Formats: sequence, structure tokens, C-alpha cells
Amino acid sequence: MKGIDSLLYDHPFTQGLKESWIEFIAGCARNVKFDAGEVLFREGDHANYFYLLRHGAVALEIHRETRDPVIVQTIREGEVIGSSWLVPPYRWQFDARAIELVRAVAFDADCLREKCDNEPALGYEMMKRFVPLLVQRLQTARLQTVDIYGKPTD
Repeated sequence: MKGIDSLLYDHPFTQGLKESWIEFIAGCARNVKFDAGEVLFREGDHANYFYLLRHGAVALEIHRETRDPVIVQTIREGEVIGSSWLVPPYRWQFDARAIELVRAVAFDADCLREKCDNEPALGYEMMKRFVPLLVQRLQTARLQTVDIYGKPTD
């Protein structure tokens, strides 16, 4: 069985991160598994983790009381799920549900925020890795809106 350090070295999100930082943040991480249909988190709950997907797929969903949820995006192996841990009040903005067996590395958000506060260079490096993800997901959401509502007018 691989240790957390090895899993972090192998994941695209943490590749190229200094070895000392991988060892430093590994203490905030643990291996997790979710079966198909299992919920990783719910909108409005405290965002206490983020996940590096190693296997499987997760649907980000908008819950609707009287109808089926709307899938906003599907996150797959090699990707990251969960950015709400970065911004107060640290609440999830979506539901996340495993659509097949998922294996991931879960990072404790409080632990990682504390380490980033104590090592600003690490915090900056994490932000440089998260910002492109956020921009890409915002772009995806914009394109979905255009698909749903048609071409925006000027």
C-alpha cells in the first residue's frame, strides 16, 4: 500500500511541489473511499476538506427540492474537488456525490490553512494551483449558461 507522500507525488495537482512541502502537508491528508451514490458533502455544510481524486468520478450538483438535482460538473480521476475551504465562511456551494467508486486523498482544511498561514510561500503555491482550477470552472459554468439560455446579447 502506498503512503500519503507517494500518493501526493503521483497526483497531478501536487506534482512539482517541493518535496519538503509534500512531506509537510501530508500530515493534513488521509486516504478516503466513497461508494457510488455516497455523498461527499452537501451545500451549506462546513467545508472542512478538499479532495484529490485518484480513482472514479464525482458529480457536483445543485439540489432542487421537487426535482432531480442538476449536475453542474463531473470531476474525474486526477482532478481536485472542493475549493470552498479557501474562502470564509468555508461553506460548500454545491452537493458532491460519487457516481462510481471513488478513491481520493482528503485534506483537512483547518490543518492545511494553518500550515499555509505559517508558511506563506506554501500558501502562495497552493493559491497558484487553485486559481486556474477556479477560473476553468467559472468558464465551464459560463459556457453551460450560454448553452441553457442561448447566446448572450450585447
